Amino acid sequence: MSELLELQRRVAAAIMHPLTRNETMPRRRRDGVSNTSEAATYIKPNDRLSSFERLEIYNRQYWFRLYSCFEEDFPGLKAVVGAQKFELLMRDYLTDCPSQSFTLRNLGSRLESWLLEHPEYLDPRRQLVLDMCRLEWAHIEAFDEAENPLLDADDLATIDEHSLLHLQPYLRILELQYPVEDLLIALRSESGSGDASSNNASAARKTRRVRRVAALEPEHIFLAVHRHENSVYYKRLDREDYLLLKALLSGASLGNAIETAFVDSVIPEEDRGRWLQQIFTSWSALGWFTR
Repeated sequence: MSELLELQRRVAAAIMHPLTRNETMPRRRRDGVSNTSEAATYIKPNDRLSSFERLEIYNRQYWFRLYSCFEEDFPGLKAVVGAQKFELLMRDYLTDCPSQSFTLRNLGSRLESWLLEHPEYLDPRRQLVLDMCRLEWAHIEAFDEAENPLLDADDLATIDEHSLLHLQPYLRILELQYPVEDLLIALRSESGSGDASSNNASAARKTRRVRRVAALEPEHIFLAVHRHENSVYYKRLDREDYLLLKALLSGASLGNAIETAFVDSVIPEEDRGRWLQQIFTSWSALGWFTR
């Protein structure tokens, strides 16, 4: 290993080590390394700051950047669990699941599974918290995932019951129990200001919105999260829509996917042909089908 690579790894280990609860760099890391001694080996002090204090600047800036990005990605989750609890959740999650990607877009990729292992952050609104987490991560994926070429007229002419229809990589479908898409849109529309009274009023409105949704009886909600012209949209689905899309995404043939969609369906058999024509026309117009 080259001396430069070794130095880079030592600096990265110090900078990426979690902060203390007081948002300072720990004097001693969890691996037993003394940051005070470590800093002195590769950073010179100056007339204002010690080696440790100079290294601490980078350590704090790194984590403040992670906190800022995570908070921007999950404003709905913050509103549902509350600001104080969200602060603890964010710090514990990022400590257990640190960034391992070149892009901060992936910060929340393990959040749902982590929450399931930490029920203390789910109670007392377990399902609402999970629904919001799933929606906000689906929003991130829908915004960032690739967009493939659409089916053209020649492609459509060759489709039969044995065909495998491919859907856009950015399309996400969710089965939820609360109308979190309406809640998230409302929460995002609450624009704060520099005036403290306005910020307090906005926070109060957010709290009331969350309480109203949390008081609703759980129901089956099917939702598509998709992208159009660099904006993310939410589209409610019927049960049959959801089952059909889910089957196509799993790799089922068109014929098998249609059969799956109509299991225990309330749509009369004589109306199913027209229903299929309508949804395929709609989904084609949205650009969901790809080569």
